[in-house]
Amino acid sequence: MRRNMVRGFTLIETAAVIGMVSLLVGVTLPAVQRARTDMRGAQSAANLAFIGQGTAMYAADHEGRLFTYTWRPGFHDMPDGKTRFSTNATQASSWQNIEILMRRTGRIDGEDRIRNFAGRLVHRRYSHLVLMDYLDEPFPSDRWADPADANLLQWQANPADISADNNIPYASGSDFNGYDDPGGWVDVGVRQRWAFASSYQRTVSAWNPDGLNGEPSYVPTASTPHLFVRTGLLDLPAGRNFAEVAFPSARVHMFEEFDRRQAGSPYFGYDHAVPLKVMFDGSINDRPSGVATPSWNPADGKQEWRQTYVPIHTFPIPLGGLGDQTLLSQRYRWTLGGLRGIDYAAPLMRR
Repeated sequence: MRRNMVRGFTLIETAAVIGMVSLLVGVTLPAVQRARTDMRGAQSAANLAFIGQGTAMYAADHEGRLFTYTWRPGFHDMPDGKTRFSTNATQASSWQNIEILMRRTGRIDGEDRIRNFAGRLVHRRYSHLVLMDYLDEPFPSDRWADPADANLLQWQANPADISADNNIPYASGSDFNGYDDPGGWVDVGVRQRWAFASSYQRTVSAWNPDGLNGEPSYVPTASTPHLFVRTGLLDLPAGRNFAEVAFPSARVHMFEEFDRRQAGSPYFGYDHAVPLKVMFDGSINDRPSGVATPSWNPADGKQEWRQTYVPIHTFPIPLGGLGDQTLLSQRYRWTLGGLRGIDYAAPLMRR
């Protein structure tokens, strides 16, 4: 009787199959990763386009003003039924920030209530909350997060969780060697706002006087790119006007602080970084930072301003590692001439 026998793979044939599969994976995986990166970049560009359209809508409804905090010194009614008082525009902006977050999140009382945030300038990272509120966006909203910004997306998923286990910067008040000085990070009011932050930063002149001819303004500090210092007696404007932007297509409005499409997510100050930017005319720009005009410090006259990038804990570290002292131009964050200046001289078209 003849038996039917099932012939198996030999070791050589098995090795050949494994080799072919490995080769295919090696060929296709980079393409898949590239496609994922491109898709995330397209979504991020769409986010910025949405922000640009919202900015124009806000201006149309507010006498041409760019969005910013509008409360002025005086008494302010809060969602918790209390009345607060401010003596200057910066303090009034802090109360408006609290009012928006309380009202939009419903976190008015109890352990998770929105806390006071008077210790740090709210315009620096949170003026976008005014536009979110105007556009009736949810709080938090993933439109303000780069799809590759894993930290922000994680914080948004659990906005009331500000424990050390959630990787909030300096939640434990320690482990900051080589990173930016934690300062007020141990404060609950500081940490609980990270879920409402944005992957996209505004250029300082969008809410701050240009500092021309010695006028008071907020200016950069040498020790950190994350904090600003005030010069003179300054009462922040209740919204700068679109008409003040001399060259809307050549001036950056909001930009990604990190280029997450490149290895190492380089800080925008590196010449080869190509973070996405929305211009004041609403167009999207991804030209390299290195071809933008140099930054300047309004407090030091018309001189190029360069400083080291010091990361916040959990943010991408410098390309040279922690403690890298490479001086980088801050580009469109501090444009010579402010709203009257130019960031990219050539006609701007997305490549």
